[in-house]
Amino acid sequence: MKRRDFLKNMPVAILPAVVGGMSMKAYGSNALLDALTAGLIETDRVLVIVQMSGGNDGLNTIIPIDQYSAYSAVRSTVALPENKLLKLKGTNGKTGIHPAMQRFWEMAEEDRLSIVQSVGYPNFNFSHFRATDIWMSASDSNKVVTTGWAGRYMNYEYPNYPAGFPNTTMPDPIAIRIGGSGALGLQSLGANMGLSINGTQDLLDMSDYIFNDPLLGDTPGKELAYIREVQRQTDKFGDVIQAAGNKGKNLSTLYPSVANAPGKNLADSLKIVAKLISGGLKTRIYWVNTGGFDTHSNQVNVGDRTTGTHADLLKGVSDAVYAFLDDCKLLKIDERVIGFTFSEFGRRIKSNGSGGTDHGSAAPMFIFGKKVKGGVLGDNPTIDPAATANANLPMQYDFRSVYASILKDWFCVPQPDLDNILFKNFQSLPLIDSSVCIPTDTHDANVKAGDNMIMAYPNPFTEATQVKYETNGGPTLIQVFNNEGILVKVLVDNENHDAGQFDVRCDLGFLPAGVYYVRLQNGQLQQVKPIMKVQ
Repeated sequence: MKRRDFLKNMPVAILPAVVGGMSMKAYGSNALLDALTAGLIETDRVLVIVQMSGGNDGLNTIIPIDQYSAYSAVRSTVALPENKLLKLKGTNGKTGIHPAMQRFWEMAEEDRLSIVQSVGYPNFNFSHFRATDIWMSASDSNKVVTTGWAGRYMNYEYPNYPAGFPNTTMPDPIAIRIGGSGALGLQSLGANMGLSINGTQDLLDMSDYIFNDPLLGDTPGKELAYIREVQRQTDKFGDVIQAAGNKGKNLSTLYPSVANAPGKNLADSLKIVAKLISGGLKTRIYWVNTGGFDTHSNQVNVGDRTTGTHADLLKGVSDAVYAFLDDCKLLKIDERVIGFTFSEFGRRIKSNGSGGTDHGSAAPMFIFGKKVKGGVLGDNPTIDPAATANANLPMQYDFRSVYASILKDWFCVPQPDLDNILFKNFQSLPLIDSSVCIPTDTHDANVKAGDNMIMAYPNPFTEATQVKYETNGGPTLIQVFNNEGILVKVLVDNENHDAGQFDVRCDLGFLPAGVYYVRLQNGQLQQVKPIMKVQ
């Protein structure tokens, strides 16, 4: 059942993860099911989104050295000294990065950082709240949308969510936000596609508080049933997150360790991301946040403008991301992970009278990772030395072009589906090495996740049961394993099927009573369901 039908077709009574009258535990925490599904589909691409809340001053982050005179004239109170700027390779010395971002400069030297100049959108909004909503929803500035771009992508990838999750194809949260509540960016069709956590320990065991008593079929009953389903999922997802956290590790020694060090909180969040990925979690999108970029005043230290509030913020992002990529390399997961930064807006061209900058329009974005095509995309913005207090940098690239390029080249979303996710067609940018994409059949398996592709009736049974299964066509395998993971029977031996629904008799009269597992394999798709033989 798809989520859009979940509320409309809620049964009178709902039992958590019931198959044939038998309640199941979370797949991700079952060693037998792990063994049965080992070596099958793994999520080989992960995206990390770093939100820089407050509106980062892009003109003091990536500096047009070739226009330094105009830059210093309009930014008399915050301009950085030219001799301290770190010149970016491939720009012929025309473009520099803030000296506090030494680690980002090193990443650029190693082609692990792509910088997109002057990213924005038409008719910019300068409200923190509305501008954030626009970036999260990927809507036009004059349209209010209640779904997020990442949420819509996750809905495209897992259209059945949340009904039927967790399952063997996707036993883990499909997206995770670390710190803070659910963001609009992960919303789709009235549901949050991401789970919000603050750490890897499952501090809330709700297994004793999940009620299964019958519900009335009226509206309140359906809503309560939905709440119970979310509660059940949260409990099971908490288990698999803790298991992955216990299994995973951090190997980098570069994360900031001092309590008040710049970027400490962001680094702590990215450490969790690395640990969960290395621990085997199949989560596809991680969302982390760092704030403080609303630098209206005292943006720099008067005695040394390369230091101060903004410098600390930029150093924090640079150091934390660098440490995270170092961790990914040491953990041997660096080919699977990319990320990007965004802020809801930039700052004005001209500095203000308080030693800071006010809300502005376009600003640079950073895309990072081993598979990123390094370099600076776009030209230095033109700075008018006579710029007024209301002057803004012109947009070169629409932020949705960055989203589109990542979805297309990292997650391999076909163009027609991409246009639906982002509402229209956007320019493709050369940001990612797209030589290896997630196979289409992996997406097909994800789309089926949450569907009941295989079931048995009766269940429990005494001698035999009828196994009903669905296949997409092609070689189809149906196996039965005992509780020790030993293959006891093959019901369908990799036979070529037409796409459709079929059934086969499963006679286990020769075996002792107990729990058995029926496994369906069809191309990249697999599902495992328990059956029970009784005396």
